[in-house]
Amino acid sequence: MFQYSIEQWVLFFYLYCLFGWCFESAYVSLRSGHFVNRGFMRGPFLPIYGSGAIMMLVVSAPFESMKAPGRYVLIYFAGCIGATALEYVTGVVMEALFKVRYWDYSGKRFNFQGHICLSSTLAWGALTLLVTEYLHKPFERLVLGVPDAVLTIIAMVLTALVSADFVLSFKAAMDLRDVLMQMERIREEVAHMQKRLDVLIALTGEELEKYRDEVSELREKYMRHMADKAHLTEMRDAIQRHMIRSNPSMRSIHFGEALRELQEKLNRAK
Repeated sequence: MFQYSIEQWVLFFYLYCLFGWCFESAYVSLRSGHFVNRGFMRGPFLPIYGSGAIMMLVVSAPFESMKAPGRYVLIYFAGCIGATALEYVTGVVMEALFKVRYWDYSGKRFNFQGHICLSSTLAWGALTLLVTEYLHKPFERLVLGVPDAVLTIIAMVLTALVSADFVLSFKAAMDLRDVLMQMERIREEVAHMQKRLDVLIALTGEELEKYRDEVSELREKYMRHMADKAHLTEMRDAIQRHMIRSNPSMRSIHFGEALRELQEKLNRAK
């Protein structure tokens, strides 16, 4: 089963990316009380769902010839294991690259490093059954009904558009990482300067006179750092603003305070 051409697999991938975006955006929007264009990219695509769906079809294929109900149990557990592994690897790689978690299960019970959790794993298994037993059938009829020549053109156009979106989003994510790193560096330097100023200001008049130049230099440096920090938090890049607003559960272990400051400023700017 699932003997498709490369173009058909590609179109399946994009259809499931779109399905995942619709599902996630609807869920997060309902919880947030306003529309949220969910995801890492700006377009209506969530690659984790596209990759997950393709993986689900592959891991379920060996059990398609079996009879129910045993087949459903095996497909369910295969989906749980495969999708959870994919989610974990994707989360670890993205955090290593961007120093940010675009989803975080740390607040949920039975989570592992915040990248995966038991409830998510169980949901992936249920989604695998939904995809393989129900959702894939109409998708299959749709894709198989498209002439090969047209299918190739659609696959090429979508690949070009999605690739361009991904490249821009990847660059913006790397730039956002740099912004967070700069903000954290400024925060640490400002904290150090404040401690030094507190020590100097506590000195008596004659003692303070000896360090007057240092106090003046520290104050000037403090003002420059605060101006730099204010400039960084302006977030003029639309794609970076989209990333933060579209991922309300975004967290950062390394630059948590800087990220919270950006999130709060963007929320006030709505």
